[in-house]
Parts: sequence; structure tokens; C-alpha cells
Amino acid sequence: MQGLKTDNLIDLLAQDAPAGPRLSQILALACVIGVAASASIMLLTIGVRPGMMDALMTLRVMLKIAVTVLLAVLSCRLVFQIGQPGVELKGRVAALLLPVAVLFAGIVVELFVVPEPQWSTSLTGRFPAFCLVFVPLLSVAPLIAFCWALKQGAPEKPGLAGAAAGLAAGAIGAAIYAWHCPDDSPLFVATWYVLAIGLVTIIGYLSGRRLLRW
Repeated sequence: MQGLKTDNLIDLLAQDAPAGPRLSQILALACVIGVAASASIMLLTIGVRPGMMDALMTLRVMLKIAVTVLLAVLSCRLVFQIGQPGVELKGRVAALLLPVAVLFAGIVVELFVVPEPQWSTSLTGRFPAFCLVFVPLLSVAPLIAFCWALKQGAPEKPGLAGAAAGLAAGAIGAAIYAWHCPDDSPLFVATWYVLAIGLVTIIGYLSGRRLLRW
């Protein structure tokens, strides 16, 4: 053993150790569990909006669903990378501008189509407070699942990793809540959905700083 270096010994021990599931697999499992739990909570409490199939034929509802689902997918892709040290994240972060651009285009169309006196009503909607409560509530399960999964990795910046998990969880919660929400204006989405997702992102950041340190 005299000539055996420490690094070589570690390599040998690693080869003999049973291989655990890859981080991507753990994160995928966390994503499935989080989405399933969030959807179940929505279905068992507030339920799907009455007449949703007909509402999906309208441009406003299609845009709301598309923006929230797109943000959820892209932010989850970011989470899948941020738990691994040394991985380039600029492309994943830049991709988040896509749902922002789609929402901005929807707002421009809304301002042209809707008369100016109705802009304030479109922005406020009917249930802004309900949105601020239920989107974070539906984000709890995905956030817990993502934080647990990231704990199995080695994120270089725990706070940012937690923020990414919060963003993904908030987007998932928003995408699921959108199937109930009767407020469809892009102005409403840009205000209350963004505030709710931002709140979950901040919670994720604070949780990450505390839970994901290594």
C-alpha cells in the first residue's frame, strides 16, 4: 500500500461502491412527483374551470396556458443543470426570455384590442388575491421535491440553485392553476402570476441558501 496514492485509493473505492441513480434521474422523479402532487391538490380543492375545453379555443386562454407551461419546462431544464458543478448555464438562462417575449407579445395585442378604459379591469381581474395564494400553494410540493433532489447533487451556488428550484416550482404551480383561473388577460398574467412566481422564487432562494449548502 506504500506506493498507492490517496487519489488512486479513492478511485478504487468508488469503483467498488454500488452506483446510485444519476442526478438527472432523481430530478426527473422529483419533477413527476411535484407535478402529480400539485395537480392532485388542484383537482381535489378548486378543480378545473367549468367550460375549460371551450375556453381553450380562445386566444387569451391558449396564451396563458402556453406561457406558463413554456416557463415551467424551461425553468425545469435549468434546474436539471444547476445541480451539477461546472455546467454552463447561460443558454438555459437565456431561454427563459422566450416565455417573457411571448407574454409581451400578448400584452401588445391586448392593448390594441381592448379599449383603454378596460385596461385597469383586465389587469386587476376578478381574483388577484386568490392567484397570489393558490399559485404558491400549488408550488409547495414541486419546491420540496426539487430541493430534496438538488441536495443529492453538488450545486456550486446553493442560493441560485434554490432560486431556480423556486422558479420552476412557481411556474409549475402557475401552469396548473391556469386550468382553474377565470382571469385570462395577459395583463393579469404579467402582474399577478409573475408576482406569485416571484414570491416562490424568493422562498426557493432562501431555502437553497439554508438547505443546499455542502
